[in-house]
Amino acid sequence: MVAFQKTDWNDAYENGGNIANSEEIKSRWPVEAANFRANAKGELDISYGSEERAKYDLFLPAGESKGLFVFVHGGYWQSTDISIWSHCAKGAVDAGYAALIPDYTLCPEVTIDQITQMVAQAVNHAASKIDGPIMLTGHSAGGHIVAELGTTQTQLDKKTAARLTNIVPISGLFDLRPLIHTKLNEALKLTIDSAEQNSPAFKMPLPHIRLTAWVGGNERHEFLRQNALIANIWHGLGILTDAVEEPDKHHFNVIDGLLDKDSALMRTVLA
Repeated sequence: MVAFQKTDWNDAYENGGNIANSEEIKSRWPVEAANFRANAKGELDISYGSEERAKYDLFLPAGESKGLFVFVHGGYWQSTDISIWSHCAKGAVDAGYAALIPDYTLCPEVTIDQITQMVAQAVNHAASKIDGPIMLTGHSAGGHIVAELGTTQTQLDKKTAARLTNIVPISGLFDLRPLIHTKLNEALKLTIDSAEQNSPAFKMPLPHIRLTAWVGGNERHEFLRQNALIANIWHGLGILTDAVEEPDKHHFNVIDGLLDKDSALMRTVLA
């Protein structure tokens, strides 16, 4: 018999307070992003809808693109924007892929479901510009969003969804029910019903995709559990899945592999 102690849900999903030098790490991201944008080929702030934050950046390789790489940023659906994350396109661009980084309106102004719809709209828009296979990845809340786009209830156009190959959520959240017990829910405003409706763990995956759930080995236990959960459930629903716990990585440096086209993370995304 396994006994479980009562969980402090706020602490279970708290990353910054449980990572040494977290503020210093996060302060580097806007600088790295600005440096990448200054030297990158592509187009910034492409509008894909009427909302103020309905825009995306599209970075292009030196030659003809091999396909479309998508990175969806995190922030618990209620913080950050694409200006902080441009450098996460580097590995894909260096490997010859166009890289899409979409923005979206934040909670509580919109719901999580509306955010997923916005990101789907951005991917549909960019897919009309870039041919070839489409690989989806996203960090934290972004990991949740790309998993949602890989279900049979996807908001992607049929032609766009058919082009999906690999989905690699990084430190993603796939069963949203525990978040109801956290202070995060002040902005998310989840109920049991809406948490279940927005949890990809409760949905059928598209039959032609492959999912690799990726997480840092030193992350909070809940992120390790959620990572294993989606790979386990979707494997049982008939698709190829894997769950990777990258050694010596935490929630804020697990994305570093996106900057290197030869990293294990990028080889998985682009396989």
